[in-house]
Amino acid sequence: MKTKFSLQFSLMIAAALLALTAFSYGQAGTDVKNAADDTGKATKKAAVTTGHATKTAAVKTGNATGTAAKDTGKATEKGAAKTGDATKTAAKNTGKGVKKGADKTADTVK
Repeated sequence: MKTKFSLQFSLMIAAALLALTAFSYGQAGTDVKNAADDTGKATKKAAVTTGHATKTAAVKTGNATGTAAKDTGKATEKGAAKTGDATKTAAKNTGKGVKKGADKTADTVK
């Protein structure tokens, strides 16, 4: 009898250990799946945040480029106006110089 009881007890212990092992593996699988889901959610959130930051940076770059283009246009316009004024003054001075030279030549010829 004692052997029969020992055998039954050993089989019960083995069955309990087998059930516990199966449960542990099942729980580990669930934990791995949950970790993968969490990683997926975190990755998606990071991608969305990065997308927003990239869009904001692109808009700011566009605005800065527009401002720089306007400033460059204004500076070019001012530079062209100053160049025109300087050219006009130089033309007047050249005309005066040519007239004086012509007058001197006329005086010399007389």
